[in-house]
Amino acid sequence: MSGFFDLPSDLQHSYLGLVGLHLREALLPVLAGLLVSLPVAQLCVRFRWMYPPVLGVTTVLYAIPSLAFFVVLIDYFGQSETTVMVPLALYSLVVLVPAIVDGVRSVPPETLAAAEAMGFGPVRRYLQVQLPIAVPAIIAGLRVATVSSISLVSVGMLIGNQGALGNMLYDAQTYHRPALAVNSVLTIALLGILADAALVLLRRLLTPWMPTKGAAR
Repeated sequence: MSGFFDLPSDLQHSYLGLVGLHLREALLPVLAGLLVSLPVAQLCVRFRWMYPPVLGVTTVLYAIPSLAFFVVLIDYFGQSETTVMVPLALYSLVVLVPAIVDGVRSVPPETLAAAEAMGFGPVRRYLQVQLPIAVPAIIAGLRVATVSSISLVSVGMLIGNQGALGNMLYDAQTYHRPALAVNSVLTIALLGILADAALVLLRRLLTPWMPTKGAAR
């Protein structure tokens, strides 16, 4: 079993080191995408005419293959983690912007009217009323974006050992060690499952008023 975690030296990391690197390359873009999506989504809610062009631009970006992004970004960032993370952040926008817009728009008008009657300004109303109610929709978008990002990091192996756990797939072929490929696939799948479970737990902590499936039945 120890050989299962015995990695070639050209990977430049231990097994746990690759896991940490993979999580960093996957989660930082999602966080960046969330931070950008929140104000963009609010603008789309406030000015409805903005939503179709914003959604169109993000969809076009998502349709661009990651390799095409790499070719362009290598000239600016070289063969680095940044070259991998920038496309992942852009891909996150495609999922997060619609999720936040739909969540914020789902807030009942009477709730907004009550908040306005209590003297809540636009910013306070957005932060303390609309976003908390939109948490389930936002978390649903984060689940998709996070699992996708964890999967797509492995594509970075094509630009000079920047795919974290995905680099093991290249070495599995180079050194004829299929165990490395199995290790890579299983670990990436496990990270996706754990990240998804963590987000489900976060949603339950942030929205204790929502019934669980068991309670609903």
